[in-house]
Amino acid sequence: MVTPLVRNDAWYTRRLAPPAGPVRVVIDTDAANEIDDPFAIAWALRVPGRLKVEALYATPYSFAHRRAQMAVQDHPQFDPPDVGMERSHAAIIEVFDKLWLDVAGLVHRGSTRYLRSLAEPERSEATDHLIATAMATPPDAEPLYVAAIGCATNITNALLLEPRIAERIVVVWTSGYPSHAPQVNDSFNLEQDLLASQWLLDSGVPHVYLPGFHVGAQLRLSLPEMERWVRSRGAIGEHLFHLYTHNPLWPLLGITSFEAHSWVIWDLICIAWLIEPGWVPSEIVRTPRLGDDRRWIADASRHPMREAHAVQRDAIFRAFFESLPAAPRTTPHK
Repeated sequence: MVTPLVRNDAWYTRRLAPPAGPVRVVIDTDAANEIDDPFAIAWALRVPGRLKVEALYATPYSFAHRRAQMAVQDHPQFDPPDVGMERSHAAIIEVFDKLWLDVAGLVHRGSTRYLRSLAEPERSEATDHLIATAMATPPDAEPLYVAAIGCATNITNALLLEPRIAERIVVVWTSGYPSHAPQVNDSFNLEQDLLASQWLLDSGVPHVYLPGFHVGAQLRLSLPEMERWVRSRGAIGEHLFHLYTHNPLWPLLGITSFEAHSWVIWDLICIAWLIEPGWVPSEIVRTPRLGDDRRWIADASRHPMREAHAVQRDAIFRAFFESLPAAPRTTPHK
C-alpha cells in the first residue's frame, strides 16, 4: 500500500508560495510530441539568472490512443511510448545544440512505458536523477521545482520509488481544464497515463496546476509574429521557426497549409510561472480527485494546491522574444 504525504494546510501554503528568487528546476518533457516543448526548453536555458536548470528528462508519449480521431491512420506519432521517449531525448539535445550549450550530464532518458500499477514503478535515468537531486535538498530548504510539460509518468514513478521526495519538490504541471470544470479532461498530458496523473494528485506532493484549457490556451503565436520575432534570432530561432512551419501534428489533424493557422505554445506557461509568477495569476484551492472517466471530483478534505486562472499573454511572449539571441543587423526575411 502506497502512503501519500500528509501535511497540514499551513505547510502546503508555505510550500506553494510563488518563488521569489533564482529557481532550481528540472524539466520533464515530451519534447518531440509537438512544437511547444522546444520553445519552453529554449526559454528556460536562456534565463540563467532566473532559472538554474539542473536536468531535463525525456518523457514517454504516443498518440496511439487518439488514432481513431485523427485524419491519418499511419504516422510515426502513433509509435509506442518508448519510441516517443527516445525521440524526445533527441529533441532535447537538438535544442542544446542550437543554443551552443554543453549537454553533458544534463539530459536523461525516462520511462519506456506508462504506469501499470502503483506497485510497479519503472526505474530510469530520470527517476534516479530526480530522486538523488531531491534527496540532496533538505526538507526545510527552498524546494526543487519540477516543470512537468508532458505526462506524469516519470514523476509518479519517482514518487513511488522514493516517497520522501514529495517533501522536497514542487511539481509545476500543465494539463486539462480548471479543477472546477465539469468537462471530460481531453488533455494529452493527463490522459496518456491516467494512473500516473491520478497518483500525482493523490500523492500529496505540492503541486502548481496550470490548466491548458483555457488558460495556457491563450499563449497562441501567429506566423507573422514568428517571422518578426523568432525566425532570425540565431540558430535556435531558425530551429523554432522550422518546427512552427513543419508541425508534426498537422498531418494528424488534416492541416495542409499553415498560412491561416496560429498555434498554442502551451508549455511556456510552466516556465513563465517559474520566472515571474505574476504573469500567471493563481490561487490556493483544494486538490480534486481525478476519476477514471477523466472528470474532476471535488473533495473539500483534500490537501491544497495552487491553480492558475489567467495568463499575461503579451508579457510572457515579450520576455520569451527578448531571451532569444539578438537578430543580425541585416535585411529581415520577407
